[in-house]
Amino acid sequence: MHRIFTTSVAAVYPAYVAKVERKGRTKAELDEVVEWLTGYDDAALRRHLDAGTTFEEFFGAAHLNPNVSAITGTVCGIRVETIEDPLMQQIRWLDKLVDELAKGRPMAKVLRPHPA
Repeated sequence: MHRIFTTSVAAVYPAYVAKVERKGRTKAELDEVVEWLTGYDDAALRRHLDAGTTFEEFFGAAHLNPNVSAITGTVCGIRVETIEDPLMQQIRWLDKLVDELAKGRPMAKVLRPHPA
């Protein structure tokens, strides 16, 4: 089991916030991205952060967006669409979305639109 699986989301969340804010984005935009991916509303996200929920528990209870297969590209040199472990792929999807937000990609593109 990879160490990140048992790491609390709350331990990593401040790094996500710092990353996006350094690049001129907001915590509210980050929360919107997390909520889009996981299906959590703001209250549920706060509960998970306050409870110290691990990534394994966080994604285990999530209702992933049906458009997650549209998340492609690389994180740390690894293509997210080829990651075999489902939990690691979900964590990397989140990393990819945070990276795109921090790089200034328009929110409408970060939150993959529903297919026509």
